[in-house]
Amino acid sequence: MSRSNAEQRRRHEALDRSALIDVQLAKLNDMLTALRPVNRFYAQKLASVRLPLQSLDELATLPLTAKNELLLESLDHFGPANLTWPLERYVRFHQTSGTHGRPLEVYDTADDWQWWVECWQYVLDAAGVTAADRALLAFSFGPFIGFWSAHDALTSRGVMTIPGGGLNSLARLDLIERTKATVLLCTPTYALHLVEVAEEHKINLAHTSVQRIIVAGEPGGSIPAIRQRIEQAWSARVVDHSGSSEVGPWGYGDAAGAGLHVLETQFIPEFIGVESGESAKAGELSHLVLTSLGRWGMPIVRYRTGDLVRPVWSDEGPNRFVLLKGGVLGRADDMLIIRGVNIFPTAVEQILRSFPEVVEYRLTARKRGEMDELIVEVEDRAAEPVRIAEELRLRLGMRVDVRLAPPMSLPRFEGKGRRFVDQRR
Repeated sequence: MSRSNAEQRRRHEALDRSALIDVQLAKLNDMLTALRPVNRFYAQKLASVRLPLQSLDELATLPLTAKNELLLESLDHFGPANLTWPLERYVRFHQTSGTHGRPLEVYDTADDWQWWVECWQYVLDAAGVTAADRALLAFSFGPFIGFWSAHDALTSRGVMTIPGGGLNSLARLDLIERTKATVLLCTPTYALHLVEVAEEHKINLAHTSVQRIIVAGEPGGSIPAIRQRIEQAWSARVVDHSGSSEVGPWGYGDAAGAGLHVLETQFIPEFIGVESGESAKAGELSHLVLTSLGRWGMPIVRYRTGDLVRPVWSDEGPNRFVLLKGGVLGRADDMLIIRGVNIFPTAVEQILRSFPEVVEYRLTARKRGEMDELIVEVEDRAAEPVRIAEELRLRLGMRVDVRLAPPMSLPRFEGKGRRFVDQRR
C-alpha cells in the first residue's frame, strides 16, 4: 500500500467526533439512496424512511436487522435475503462458521472485495506489517472469509504470504522455521495449541522468527491472561482483530492491547445498554450494533451482532475511533445467570488461563431447576482442581464445579474454539 494511503488512514483515525459523524452520514446517505430502489430486502425494511437522513441521530429510528431475517428468507431463493444484484455480478462466495446456527452464505462483488482489503489495512497497520515481512496464515482453505480477506490484504501490501492450509500443527511449525515467517495469523485458541505442540516436540517458540501474531475469530486477543500467555510463549506481540462474514472486518487492536478500535469511517457502531435498552454510556455493558458503509452488494444496516462490549470514547490521541475496552467480552446468548450473578465464558477463560498448568478446558452450562449451573473440566498438569475452584469462587463470587479431565481428552481446535457447551436449551 502506498505511503499516501497510510497517511490517509492515520488522518481518518485522528478525526474529531463531529468531522467523523459528517463522514459517516454522507456515506450512509449515499448508500441508502442508491440501494433502496434496487435491494428488495431493504426496500421493504426502509420503505417508510425519508431520505436523505438529516442527522446521524435518525439512524436509531431505522429498524434493526437480525441474522435470522437473512436466513429465513434465503430459504425461498438462492443466497441470503439482502443481496442487491443478480448473482452474475458477484465474484466471491463464503459462508459463516455456523457456530451459532445454520451457516449463512455471503457474496461479494469485485468492488466489495476491494473494500474488504482496504479495511484490513488498518489491522495490518496496527500490527506494523510491511512488505519486508513474511506472513503465515494458519487456516484451512475453506469458505472461511477471514483467511481469504487477510491473504489478499497482505499480498496487496507486498507481503510474502505463506498459506498453511492442509498441514498439521507440527508441519506448520516447521514451515515457520523454514520460511522465517515474521507474522502469524490464527485464532487465539490455535496460537495456544501451537504452544502445546511445540512443548511436546521440544521446540522453543521464543526462538522462532515470529514477531507479531494477529488473532481473530473469537474473543481472546484483548483478554489480558490470554494475551500474556501467547506473548510469553512466542516472545511476540499479539494484535487483536474482529470482524464477521455478514458485516466485514470492523475492529482492530489498539496500541496498548487494551481493546479493539471500531473502524468508524467504514462502519457505524451503535451501543444499546444491556440493562437500560437505551444508547449506552461510556463503559456500560452494551449490545454491539453495526452498519457497514462500503459493502453495497450485500449491505447490512443496524445489524445485531450478538456481541457484548464496553465502549469508551476519546477526544485525544492519534486514534479517536471508539475503543471497546477488553475487546468483545462475549455473546449475549452465552451469558449465564448463576445464583443471580451474570457470568460470561470469557470471564471464566480469563481466570483459567492465569494458571500455566491448565492446558485445555471445557465449560458446560445446564439447568438445575430454574437456575443455571456451570461445570468446568480442566486438563491440569498440577492435577489440583481445588485451587482453580477456589480462584473462581474468589474472583466470580460463586462456587463452580471444577473437574479434572485426563490429558488429551478434551478437543483441540484449529478454527473457532468450541469450549462452551450450552445444554440449557
